Amino acid sequence: MAIRSSFHRMGGSLLEKLLNSDGGGYRGRGIECRAGHTAEFVDYRNKHLVTVLSPIELERAYYYCETCREGWVPKDADLDIVGTSLSPGVRRMIGQVGGKEAFNDGRKDLEALAGIEVTTKAVERVSESVGEQIEKQSQQEREQVLSGKIIPFVGKSEIPMLYVAIDGSGVPVVARETEGRKGKDEAGKAKTREAKLGCVFTQTAVDEKGYAVRDEGSTTYVGAIETAEVFGGRIYTEAVRRGLRRAKKVSILGDGAKWIWGIAEEHFPGATQIVDLYHAREHLAGLSKLVYGTKSPKCREWFSARRDEMDKGDIKEMVAAINRLRPKEEAVRDIAEKEAEYFNGNAARMRYAEFRSQGLFVGSGVVEAGCKTIFGQRLKLSGMHWTVRGANAIIALRCCQLSGRWEEFWESRAIS
Repeated sequence: MAIRSSFHRMGGSLLEKLLNSDGGGYRGRGIECRAGHTAEFVDYRNKHLVTVLSPIELERAYYYCETCREGWVPKDADLDIVGTSLSPGVRRMIGQVGGKEAFNDGRKDLEALAGIEVTTKAVERVSESVGEQIEKQSQQEREQVLSGKIIPFVGKSEIPMLYVAIDGSGVPVVARETEGRKGKDEAGKAKTREAKLGCVFTQTAVDEKGYAVRDEGSTTYVGAIETAEVFGGRIYTEAVRRGLRRAKKVSILGDGAKWIWGIAEEHFPGATQIVDLYHAREHLAGLSKLVYGTKSPKCREWFSARRDEMDKGDIKEMVAAINRLRPKEEAVRDIAEKEAEYFNGNAARMRYAEFRSQGLFVGSGVVEAGCKTIFGQRLKLSGMHWTVRGANAIIALRCCQLSGRWEEFWESRAIS
């Protein structure tokens, strides 16, 4: 560790000399400012800069525009350090850890693994800033796709099966973010906001039993706390980027929420819509327990019979069995009626035997696992409460990393 530290200091010293070899970025007595006026040279002002090697002192020429009443350091813009004392390399490292773990844990890891000392607040600010930059690029991409300005490349290789899976999960937020929103607790106050997540993946084969097999490394994610209308454009853009126009078949997987099927109808007309089998089974199991009691043999017997009907895709017979229930409690009768409506409304999306015969996925486990990884393991840890802005920045950052687009983001950022 001592040898590493000494080499870092040596490298930092060389880097400092290299970056200061330009005379501080002096460009003459007067230069054009960003608004087109003349900015006059004032003096040289040093900046303490934290780099991946070691902290260095940077010499910079400072200009001032009387018209704009604003100072300007051209060298800062050249080195991408405007308004920050952290080099691009350090900010990249911070974004890497900030998207994966709590900010304070990220600070500790940076110090232990890279010898970089920054504050927890710096990790938070930089991580959210990087996430916002990713989201800005994503918005530009959506605007271009939705306006028809980008025509997706149509390659020769056809995609046999493309899946779009959608789900939602509550993210804990600060009190001001839930004003006027009803919650599920006794006081009726909401403590979370629903974050929507979508993933796109492909399938080209089935296993020896005929079950669908997801293509390895094919899953990408998008997500945000936003309305279903806005999210629809987000997941559609990702599907287009992944080759929607080249897909021979398209399938939408969801848990039965109406907003999911609204997105499917608007953006993916003609796609096969499938309600997650295991989510549907949970509906049946919950109803059975309410009517017969958890420990009753009749509970297990009724559920088993209905589950077999569901697996066969015989939803009509299953709904008839639900309608034959005669629970004594009015509240339970109301729930039974709602469940019957749920299954009736989704009958076409529950043709599980038919879907399986076609070698299709009938479960949305991929996106549910994504919710746990992207939301649960990062935004829902003990004591965390987010602003919508902060949560969306970290969601964008995390989705970028888990979708394998991290390097692509930094390359495009360097070019721009």
